[in-house]
Amino acid sequence: SIRRHEHRLFDAARIQPGMKVLDVGCGVGGPARECVRYTGAHVTGLNNNDYQIQRAGIYADKYQQRDHSAFVKGDFMNMPFEDNSFDAVYAIEATCHAPVLKDVYSQMFRVVKPGGYFAIYEWCLTDKYDDSNEEHRRLALAIEHGDGIAKLFSTRVALQAARDAGFEGVTAQDLAHDTAVGNETPWYKDLDVGFVSFGGLQAFARSRVGRVFTSNAVKILEKVGIAPAGTVKVQDFLVDAADGLVDGGKLEIFTPMYLIVGRKPLN
Repeated sequence: SIRRHEHRLFDAARIQPGMKVLDVGCGVGGPARECVRYTGAHVTGLNNNDYQIQRAGIYADKYQQRDHSAFVKGDFMNMPFEDNSFDAVYAIEATCHAPVLKDVYSQMFRVVKPGGYFAIYEWCLTDKYDDSNEEHRRLALAIEHGDGIAKLFSTRVALQAARDAGFEGVTAQDLAHDTAVGNETPWYKDLDVGFVSFGGLQAFARSRVGRVFTSNAVKILEKVGIAPAGTVKVQDFLVDAADGLVDGGKLEIFTPMYLIVGRKPLN
């Protein structure tokens, strides 16, 4: 399902064999590796995290993709590339960390060649989000805090930002609620495992009982000095983030897969 999700984005960006493509906020390079396999393009990943860039390079060697990929450390608000450097540009759940969406989209517009496509999966608040609703605000804050996001923007803001950046023919679709693409299973299902689960270690760890067990274990490890100071706080806000994602998904006030596609004008 992850590959299908990525392939839809690569198709939307019109990526073809031999193209030079930019992955904005590439992490450790998972989507970039899949893009190379699926499209035959050369992918450059951009990330501001030294460790993730290092891991991406190690994986590129492991999967024999070094000749078809490169990973660059840099700020996606000020990309270290010349104008019109890439045939296509995409981002997967990364640009939500930008303080201003228009600014990061404008950087993507700058580095893609005229006629090239831009495609992203954006984390957004939907039209069902009500800022006057205290519960809605609590869930949005939990997602922002736990996932290191300065501010979640609405789908309307994201769509307009793409247009303001200069892209033409901009289209958008919330794939979180589109059963036609084969996602009848809710995207948050694996985070919503209930009180207790015996479906494996990861499922147990996500359950209510598993969280209590993990929390107490982390407290002990931090107290005796095995885990660094602050680990308990990190574990607590990650749990809050998971709950925010699940409840935000159930209320349909949040989507992690708002697909935006646009094209840089030829002129």
